Amino acid sequence: MIITRKHIPRRTFLRGVGATVALPFLDAMRPALAATAVSPTRLAFFYVPNGIVMDAWSPRGEGGNFELARVMESFAPHRDELLILSGLSQRNGKPLGDGAGDHARASASYLTGAHARKTAGADIENGVSMDQIAAQKLGADTLLSSLELGCEDSSTVGNCDSGYSCAYTNSLAWRTPTTPMPPEVKPRMAFDRLFRAEDAGLDAGARARRAVYRTSILDLVAERTRSLTATLGPTDRRKLDEYLYAIREIEKRIEKAENDGPGAEPGMERPGGMPASFADYMQLMLDIQVAAFRADLTRVSTLMVAREGSAQTYSEIGVPEPHHPLTHHRDNPEWIEKITRINVFHAQAFARFIGRLAQTPDGDGSLLDHSIVVYGAGLSDGNRHSHDELPTAIFGRGGGLKPGRHIRYKGGTPLNNLFLSLLQRVGVEIRSFGDSSGTLDGLG
Repeated sequence: MIITRKHIPRRTFLRGVGATVALPFLDAMRPALAATAVSPTRLAFFYVPNGIVMDAWSPRGEGGNFELARVMESFAPHRDELLILSGLSQRNGKPLGDGAGDHARASASYLTGAHARKTAGADIENGVSMDQIAAQKLGADTLLSSLELGCEDSSTVGNCDSGYSCAYTNSLAWRTPTTPMPPEVKPRMAFDRLFRAEDAGLDAGARARRAVYRTSILDLVAERTRSLTATLGPTDRRKLDEYLYAIREIEKRIEKAENDGPGAEPGMERPGGMPASFADYMQLMLDIQVAAFRADLTRVSTLMVAREGSAQTYSEIGVPEPHHPLTHHRDNPEWIEKITRINVFHAQAFARFIGRLAQTPDGDGSLLDHSIVVYGAGLSDGNRHSHDELPTAIFGRGGGLKPGRHIRYKGGTPLNNLFLSLLQRVGVEIRSFGDSSGTLDGLG
């Protein structure tokens, strides 16, 4: 590809041996897109396990006149970009005659809208998740049709919840009814997948040296970077420099985690390569997600903070007990307070992610302006395993959404109505999804 001072094609890459780095949207790309310079819509999901303390989640007031409760206080700086939806339920997460296993059904049904077959064997069956339906539309022009990330390693086989396969508790995304897409939990693997830092193009000696020194991906494309920079104006040079700096910072954090060793909390097993601090781990995975959106490597992503039924501990916020057992608090105020701290901790990490999207230029606005980002859970009250009144918050203006409001729907309104609405708003021609009864009014 020959780059001139006239314009740069949107799908320009910096290439080196074993590495490909996509570019963010630059002003120099505008002439090539003069007739269709519309930023694409991104769709992202941030899933928290084991339910939320709803008294600390539910806002007071409706419409634009609402007051954020404790869990969502960190969302306040982005209140005008926030759409809170109450009254939504996921019927297919309920037993429906299958007995225990609410955690497995919660994650399995969340994005699929389906009632998973109860089995701990290989004969799993669920539904196609709405993120994968969206990916068929939004992912046609990107390197990856979708990106699945997580912050807790888990098996995908065996019995993880009362006779339900671990595939159900560990996966939000399902490509087919029998094909889950487990999240990538290793930062290095996620990074290399995005920037194609594969070793396939290197000879044995180069692979060995890279394994020892972990050559920066930016070093591999340095010559191409210098050539491109010489063709850019001052504004684009700054944009490119900021973008490459962000990539290098992610690399450094990955390298630090790899060099520091597991560093897990007492009683928790964390594979090597993960930051010792869970807060750092979440932020690293979320920053990888920002980089993917910034370079338009994918337009659809999911992140599971942890699997359903997670026993993750949070000593860094004064909660050394495993998460899931705490949620069965039986109205013990001390336990409820600890669960609330965990809920606040998750929301704070997400709020920082939203801040990064809001600060990242994209076309005529920011990444947040052109995104639909859903924060939610497949359970509300973890103590009762309730699939009603599911906590649901949406950030961004993608798809014509009009945020800055709290909308309360009639109790029992299918969550699948929301997902049907979002699919239509990103251009998917679909009339129903799961047990949807129609689209949601008032979103835009």
